[in-house]
Amino acid sequence: MAEVTISRIAELLGDEAEYLLEHKCTTIPKELLHLPGPDFVDRVWKDSDRNPRVLRAMQELFNTGRLAGTGYLSILPVDQGIEHSAGASFAPNPIYFDPENIVKLAIEGGCNAVATTFGVLGAVARKYAHKIPFILKLNHNELLSYPNTYDQVLFARVKDAWNMGCVGVGATIYWGSPESRRQLQEISEAFSYAHELGMVTILWCYLRNNAFKVNGVNHETAADLTGQANHLGVTIEADIIKQKLPTHNGGYKALNTGSSSYGKLDERIYTELSTDHPIDLTRYQVANCYMGRCGLINSGGASKGKDDLRDAVRTAVINKRAGGMGLISGRKAFQRPMKEGVELLHAIQDVYLNPEVTIA
Repeated sequence: MAEVTISRIAELLGDEAEYLLEHKCTTIPKELLHLPGPDFVDRVWKDSDRNPRVLRAMQELFNTGRLAGTGYLSILPVDQGIEHSAGASFAPNPIYFDPENIVKLAIEGGCNAVATTFGVLGAVARKYAHKIPFILKLNHNELLSYPNTYDQVLFARVKDAWNMGCVGVGATIYWGSPESRRQLQEISEAFSYAHELGMVTILWCYLRNNAFKVNGVNHETAADLTGQANHLGVTIEADIIKQKLPTHNGGYKALNTGSSSYGKLDERIYTELSTDHPIDLTRYQVANCYMGRCGLINSGGASKGKDDLRDAVRTAVINKRAGGMGLISGRKAFQRPMKEGVELLHAIQDVYLNPEVTIA
Protein backbone atom coordinates (compact mmCIF):
# COMPACT_ATOMS: atom_id res chain seq x y z
CA MET A 1 0.00 0.00 0.00
CA ALA A 2 1.34 3.43 -0.91
CA GLU A 3 2.05 5.94 1.82
CA VAL A 4 -1.04 7.80 2.97
CA THR A 5 -0.36 11.38 1.88
CA ILE A 6 -2.01 14.46 3.35
CA SER A 7 -4.26 14.65 0.30
CA ARG A 8 -5.30 11.03 0.83
CA ILE A 9 -5.90 11.71 4.52
CA ALA A 10 -8.10 14.67 3.56
CA GLU A 11 -9.93 12.51 1.04
CA LEU A 12 -10.63 9.86 3.68
CA LEU A 13 -11.85 12.48 6.16
CA GLY A 14 -14.26 13.84 3.58
CA ASP A 15 -16.45 16.67 4.86
CA GLU A 16 -14.47 16.68 8.12
CA ALA A 17 -11.08 17.29 6.48
CA GLU A 18 -10.81 21.02 7.13
CA TYR A 19 -12.61 20.68 10.47
CA LEU A 20 -9.99 18.23 11.75
CA LEU A 21 -6.81 19.15 9.85
CA GLU A 22 -7.06 22.96 10.22
CA HIS A 23 -8.39 23.20 13.77
CA LYS A 24 -6.55 25.54 16.16
CA CYS A 25 -6.80 24.59 19.81
CA THR A 26 -7.50 27.64 22.01
CA THR A 27 -8.16 25.76 25.25
CA ILE A 28 -5.05 24.08 26.70
CA PRO A 29 -2.06 25.39 24.68
CA LYS A 30 0.19 22.80 23.06
CA GLU A 31 3.17 24.57 24.68
CA LEU A 32 2.02 23.19 28.05
CA LEU A 33 2.15 19.60 26.82
CA HIS A 34 4.94 17.04 26.98
CA LEU A 35 4.67 15.97 23.36
CA PRO A 36 5.91 12.69 21.86
CA GLY A 37 9.30 12.81 20.17
CA PRO A 38 12.50 10.83 19.59
CA ASP A 39 13.87 12.00 22.95
CA PHE A 40 10.73 11.29 24.99
CA VAL A 41 12.34 8.86 27.44
CA ASP A 42 15.29 11.21 28.12
CA ARG A 43 13.15 14.35 28.20
CA VAL A 44 10.19 13.10 30.22
CA TRP A 45 11.00 9.91 32.10
CA LYS A 46 14.68 10.21 33.00
CA ASP A 47 14.03 12.09 36.25
CA SER A 48 11.12 9.90 37.39
CA ASP A 49 11.20 7.00 39.85
CA ARG A 50 11.17 4.46 36.99
CA ASN A 51 14.27 2.31 37.22
CA PRO A 52 16.77 1.89 34.36
CA ARG A 53 15.23 -1.40 33.27
CA VAL A 54 11.83 0.27 32.81
CA LEU A 55 13.45 3.08 30.81
CA ARG A 56 15.16 0.50 28.61
CA ALA A 57 11.83 -1.28 28.06
CA MET A 58 10.18 2.02 27.13
CA GLN A 59 12.92 2.76 24.66
CA GLU A 60 12.52 -0.69 23.10
CA LEU A 61 8.85 0.09 22.49
CA PHE A 62 9.71 3.42 20.90
CA ASN A 63 12.46 1.86 18.75
CA THR A 64 10.33 -0.87 17.13
CA GLY A 65 8.20 -0.95 14.00
CA ARG A 66 7.42 1.65 11.36
CA LEU A 67 7.10 4.41 13.99
CA ALA A 68 10.56 3.70 15.46
CA GLY A 69 12.34 6.89 16.47
CA THR A 70 9.23 9.10 16.39
CA GLY A 71 7.97 8.81 19.97
CA TYR A 72 4.62 7.51 18.72
CA LEU A 73 3.13 4.07 19.27
CA SER A 74 1.02 1.73 17.15
CA ILE A 75 0.06 -1.32 19.19
CA LEU A 76 -1.98 -4.36 18.11
CA PRO A 77 -4.24 -5.51 20.98
CA VAL A 78 -6.05 -8.83 20.77
CA ASP A 79 -7.80 -9.73 24.01
CA GLN A 80 -11.24 -10.12 22.45
CA GLY A 81 -10.99 -13.91 22.49
CA ILE A 82 -11.81 -13.58 26.18
CA GLU A 83 -13.45 -10.16 26.39
CA HIS A 84 -15.97 -10.76 23.56
CA SER A 85 -15.64 -14.56 23.14
CA ALA A 86 -13.36 -16.23 20.61
CA GLY A 87 -16.13 -17.34 18.27
CA ALA A 88 -17.67 -13.89 17.96
CA SER A 89 -14.28 -12.22 17.59
CA PHE A 90 -12.55 -14.60 15.18
CA ALA A 91 -15.48 -15.79 13.05
CA PRO A 92 -14.77 -13.02 10.48
CA ASN A 93 -11.21 -14.34 10.13
CA PRO A 94 -10.65 -17.78 11.74
CA ILE A 95 -6.87 -17.76 11.22
CA TYR A 96 -6.61 -15.72 14.44
CA PHE A 97 -7.69 -18.69 16.53
CA ASP A 98 -3.98 -19.56 16.04
CA PRO A 99 -1.88 -17.30 18.31
CA GLU A 100 1.01 -17.18 15.85
CA ASN A 101 -1.08 -15.26 13.32
CA ILE A 102 -1.82 -12.55 15.89
CA VAL A 103 1.91 -11.98 16.35
CA LYS A 104 2.53 -12.18 12.61
CA LEU A 105 -0.09 -9.46 12.00
CA ALA A 106 1.64 -7.16 14.49
CA ILE A 107 5.03 -7.74 12.83
CA GLU A 108 3.77 -7.42 9.26
CA GLY A 109 1.72 -4.41 10.31
CA GLY A 110 4.82 -2.58 11.54
CA CYS A 111 3.53 -2.25 15.10
CA ASN A 112 5.63 -1.20 18.07
CA ALA A 113 4.23 -4.09 20.13
CA VAL A 114 1.58 -6.78 20.39
CA ALA A 115 -0.66 -6.76 23.49
CA THR A 116 -2.60 -9.95 24.09
CA THR A 117 -3.39 -12.74 26.51
CA PHE A 118 -1.22 -15.07 28.60
CA GLY A 119 -2.04 -18.13 26.52
CA VAL A 120 -1.45 -16.42 23.17
CA LEU A 121 1.97 -15.05 24.10
CA GLY A 122 2.97 -18.18 25.98
CA ALA A 123 2.23 -20.35 22.95
CA VAL A 124 4.84 -18.59 20.77
CA ALA A 125 7.14 -16.80 23.22
CA ARG A 126 10.37 -18.63 22.34
CA LYS A 127 9.88 -17.89 18.65
CA TYR A 128 8.80 -14.25 18.79
CA ALA A 129 9.59 -12.52 22.14
CA HIS A 130 12.89 -11.26 20.72
CA LYS A 131 11.33 -10.15 17.42
CA ILE A 132 8.60 -7.79 18.62
CA PRO A 133 7.89 -6.36 22.10
CA PHE A 134 5.33 -8.42 24.02
CA ILE A 135 2.78 -6.82 26.35
CA LEU A 136 0.87 -9.28 28.52
CA LYS A 137 -2.72 -8.27 29.32
CA LEU A 138 -3.11 -9.44 32.92
CA ASN A 139 -6.86 -9.24 33.52
CA HIS A 140 -10.02 -9.77 31.51
CA ASN A 141 -13.80 -9.80 31.59
CA GLU A 142 -15.06 -13.29 30.73
CA LEU A 143 -18.48 -13.78 29.20
CA LEU A 144 -19.21 -17.44 29.95
CA SER A 145 -20.59 -17.17 33.49
CA TYR A 146 -24.39 -16.97 33.55
CA PRO A 147 -25.88 -14.48 33.68
CA ASN A 148 -23.17 -12.36 32.06
CA THR A 149 -21.49 -9.97 34.45
CA TYR A 150 -18.82 -7.34 33.80
CA ASP A 151 -15.76 -7.62 36.02
CA GLN A 152 -12.05 -7.62 35.23
CA VAL A 153 -10.33 -10.52 36.98
CA LEU A 154 -6.67 -11.55 36.91
CA PHE A 155 -5.82 -14.31 34.44
CA ALA A 156 -2.03 -14.13 34.81
CA ARG A 157 0.77 -13.01 37.11
CA VAL A 158 3.30 -10.26 36.53
CA LYS A 159 6.10 -12.80 36.93
CA ASP A 160 4.62 -14.80 34.03
CA ALA A 161 5.11 -11.76 31.79
CA TRP A 162 8.69 -11.30 32.92
CA ASN A 163 9.51 -14.99 32.45
CA MET A 164 8.35 -15.00 28.82
CA GLY A 165 10.33 -11.86 27.96
CA CYS A 166 7.60 -9.23 27.90
CA VAL A 167 8.62 -5.56 27.88
CA GLY A 168 5.34 -4.54 29.49
CA VAL A 169 2.07 -5.51 31.11
CA GLY A 170 -1.42 -4.17 30.55
CA ALA A 171 -4.59 -4.25 32.60
CA THR A 172 -8.11 -2.84 32.66
CA ILE A 173 -9.90 -1.03 35.45
CA TYR A 174 -13.63 -0.43 35.05
CA TRP A 175 -13.77 2.93 36.78
CA GLY A 176 -17.17 3.69 38.28
CA SER A 177 -18.17 0.03 38.60
CA PRO A 178 -18.93 -1.63 41.95
CA GLU A 179 -15.76 -3.71 41.47
CA SER A 180 -13.47 -0.78 40.67
CA ARG A 181 -11.98 -0.42 44.14
CA ARG A 182 -10.86 -4.05 44.17
CA GLN A 183 -9.49 -3.73 40.64
CA LEU A 184 -7.67 -0.53 41.66
CA GLN A 185 -5.92 -2.32 44.52
CA GLU A 186 -5.05 -5.38 42.42
CA ILE A 187 -3.65 -3.44 39.49
CA SER A 188 -1.79 -0.91 41.61
CA GLU A 189 0.05 -3.81 43.25
CA ALA A 190 0.63 -5.52 39.88
CA PHE A 191 2.01 -2.35 38.28
CA SER A 192 4.35 -1.78 41.22
CA TYR A 193 5.79 -5.28 40.81
CA ALA A 194 6.02 -4.86 37.02
CA HIS A 195 8.09 -1.69 37.49
CA GLU A 196 10.28 -3.50 40.01
CA LEU A 197 11.00 -6.16 37.37
CA GLY A 198 11.65 -3.54 34.69
CA MET A 199 8.47 -3.59 32.61
CA VAL A 200 6.30 -0.80 31.21
CA THR A 201 2.69 -0.52 32.43
CA ILE A 202 -0.34 0.24 30.23
CA LEU A 203 -3.80 0.80 31.71
CA TRP A 204 -7.04 0.31 29.78
CA CYS A 205 -8.80 3.17 31.60
CA TYR A 206 -12.45 2.42 30.90
CA LEU A 207 -15.67 3.56 32.53
CA ARG A 208 -18.43 1.03 33.10
CA ASN A 209 -21.69 1.54 34.95
CA ASN A 210 -25.24 1.54 33.62
CA ALA A 211 -25.87 4.68 35.67
CA PHE A 212 -23.56 6.56 33.27
CA LYS A 213 -26.28 6.18 30.62
CA VAL A 214 -28.64 9.12 31.10
CA ASN A 215 -31.57 9.99 28.81
CA GLY A 216 -30.25 7.81 26.04
CA VAL A 217 -26.70 9.25 26.15
CA ASN A 218 -23.80 7.02 27.20
CA HIS A 219 -21.44 9.16 29.27
CA GLU A 220 -18.84 6.38 29.47
CA THR A 221 -17.12 8.29 26.65
CA ALA A 222 -17.63 11.80 28.02
CA ALA A 223 -14.42 13.84 28.07
CA ASP A 224 -14.80 15.02 31.66
CA LEU A 225 -15.35 11.52 33.05
CA THR A 226 -12.76 9.77 30.88
CA GLY A 227 -10.32 12.55 31.70
CA GLN A 228 -10.73 11.86 35.41
CA ALA A 229 -10.37 8.12 34.75
CA ASN A 230 -7.06 8.90 33.03
CA HIS A 231 -5.96 10.95 36.02
CA LEU A 232 -6.69 8.04 38.35
CA GLY A 233 -4.75 5.74 36.02
CA VAL A 234 -1.59 7.83 35.96
CA THR A 235 -1.85 8.17 39.73
CA ILE A 236 -1.21 4.43 40.12
CA GLU A 237 1.80 4.92 37.79
CA ALA A 238 0.46 3.63 34.52
CA ASP A 239 3.15 4.73 32.05
CA ILE A 240 0.70 4.73 29.14
CA ILE A 241 -3.06 5.22 29.20
CA LYS A 242 -5.41 3.53 26.75
CA GLN A 243 -8.71 5.38 26.53
CA LYS A 244 -11.70 5.46 24.22
CA LEU A 245 -11.93 8.52 22.01
CA PRO A 246 -14.24 11.05 23.69
CA THR A 247 -17.54 11.64 21.92
CA HIS A 248 -18.93 14.55 23.93
CA ASN A 249 -18.65 16.34 27.29
CA GLY A 250 -20.85 16.97 30.30
CA GLY A 251 -20.86 13.62 32.05
CA TYR A 252 -20.63 15.18 35.50
CA LYS A 253 -23.51 17.52 34.69
CA ALA A 254 -25.74 14.73 33.45
CA LEU A 255 -25.11 12.69 36.59
CA ASN A 256 -25.88 15.68 38.81
CA THR A 257 -29.43 16.21 37.57
CA GLY A 258 -32.47 16.00 39.81
CA SER A 259 -31.72 15.02 43.38
CA SER A 260 -28.49 13.16 42.60
CA SER A 261 -25.04 14.33 43.67
CA TYR A 262 -22.00 12.95 41.91
CA GLY A 263 -18.34 13.86 41.94
CA LYS A 264 -16.97 17.39 41.69
CA LEU A 265 -16.97 19.73 38.73
CA ASP A 266 -15.87 23.22 37.79
CA GLU A 267 -17.62 25.04 34.95
CA ARG A 268 -14.22 25.90 33.49
CA ILE A 269 -13.88 22.25 32.46
CA TYR A 270 -16.45 23.08 29.80
CA THR A 271 -15.87 26.78 29.15
CA GLU A 272 -12.06 27.09 29.24
CA LEU A 273 -10.44 23.65 29.25
CA SER A 274 -12.42 22.21 26.35
CA THR A 275 -14.96 22.79 23.61
CA ASP A 276 -17.18 20.37 21.73
CA HIS A 277 -14.49 19.85 19.07
CA PRO A 278 -13.15 16.25 19.15
CA ILE A 279 -9.52 17.44 19.21
CA ASP A 280 -10.19 19.70 22.20
CA LEU A 281 -12.09 16.92 23.98
CA THR A 282 -9.12 14.60 23.44
CA ARG A 283 -6.67 17.27 24.56
CA TYR A 284 -8.52 17.34 27.87
CA GLN A 285 -7.82 13.60 28.12
CA VAL A 286 -4.12 14.27 27.38
CA ALA A 287 -4.02 17.00 30.05
CA ASN A 288 -5.26 14.53 32.63
CA CYS A 289 -2.36 12.24 31.72
CA TYR A 290 -0.03 14.67 33.51
CA MET A 291 -0.04 16.96 30.46
CA GLY A 292 1.23 14.14 28.27
CA ARG A 293 4.00 12.87 30.54
CA CYS A 294 2.10 9.56 30.43
CA GLY A 295 1.22 8.92 26.80
CA LEU A 296 -2.42 8.77 25.71
CA ILE A 297 -3.17 6.07 23.17
CA ASN A 298 -6.77 5.99 22.00
CA SER A 299 -8.72 2.86 21.18
CA GLY A 300 -9.35 2.01 17.54
CA GLY A 301 -12.89 0.84 18.32
CA ALA A 302 -15.07 -1.84 16.78
CA SER A 303 -14.93 -2.95 13.16
CA LYS A 304 -17.82 -1.55 11.12
CA GLY A 305 -16.81 -2.78 7.70
CA LYS A 306 -16.29 -0.43 4.76
CA ASP A 307 -15.76 2.69 6.90
CA ASP A 308 -12.99 1.16 9.04
CA LEU A 309 -10.11 2.81 7.15
CA ARG A 310 -11.71 6.24 7.36
CA ASP A 311 -12.56 5.79 11.04
CA ALA A 312 -9.05 4.59 11.89
CA VAL A 313 -7.39 7.52 10.11
CA ARG A 314 -9.86 9.94 11.71
CA THR A 315 -9.03 8.64 15.20
CA ALA A 316 -5.30 8.87 14.48
CA VAL A 317 -5.62 12.48 13.28
CA ILE A 318 -7.58 13.47 16.37
CA ASN A 319 -5.18 11.72 18.74
CA LYS A 320 -2.04 13.13 17.13
CA ARG A 321 -3.33 16.70 16.80
CA ALA A 322 -4.54 16.61 20.42
CA GLY A 323 -1.05 15.69 21.64
CA GLY A 324 -1.62 11.97 22.09
CA MET A 325 0.96 9.20 21.63
CA GLY A 326 -0.75 6.86 19.20
CA LEU A 327 -3.40 4.22 18.63
CA ILE A 328 -4.07 0.75 19.94
CA SER A 329 -6.22 -0.79 17.24
CA GLY A 330 -7.27 -4.44 17.11
CA ARG A 331 -10.65 -5.42 15.69
CA LYS A 332 -10.41 -3.18 12.65
CA ALA A 333 -7.18 -5.02 11.76
CA PHE A 334 -7.76 -8.66 12.68
CA GLN A 335 -11.41 -8.96 11.64
CA ARG A 336 -10.41 -8.79 7.96
CA PRO A 337 -7.90 -10.60 5.70
CA MET A 338 -4.34 -10.16 6.96
CA LYS A 339 -3.23 -8.14 3.93
CA GLU A 340 -6.04 -5.65 4.49
CA GLY A 341 -5.31 -5.58 8.23
CA VAL A 342 -1.67 -4.73 7.51
CA GLU A 343 -2.75 -1.94 5.15
CA LEU A 344 -5.05 -0.46 7.78
CA LEU A 345 -2.31 -0.50 10.43
CA HIS A 346 0.08 1.17 7.98
CA ALA A 347 -2.51 3.86 7.22
CA ILE A 348 -2.76 4.67 10.93
CA GLN A 349 1.01 4.84 11.23
CA ASP A 350 1.29 7.09 8.19
CA VAL A 351 -0.73 9.75 10.03
CA TYR A 352 1.96 9.87 12.73
CA LEU A 353 4.77 9.78 10.16
CA ASN A 354 3.28 12.68 8.17
CA PRO A 355 4.72 16.04 9.30
CA GLU A 356 1.80 17.87 7.70
CA VAL A 357 -0.51 16.46 10.40
CA THR A 358 0.54 18.90 13.11
CA ILE A 359 -0.25 19.45 16.78
CA ALA A 360 -3.31 21.71 17.02
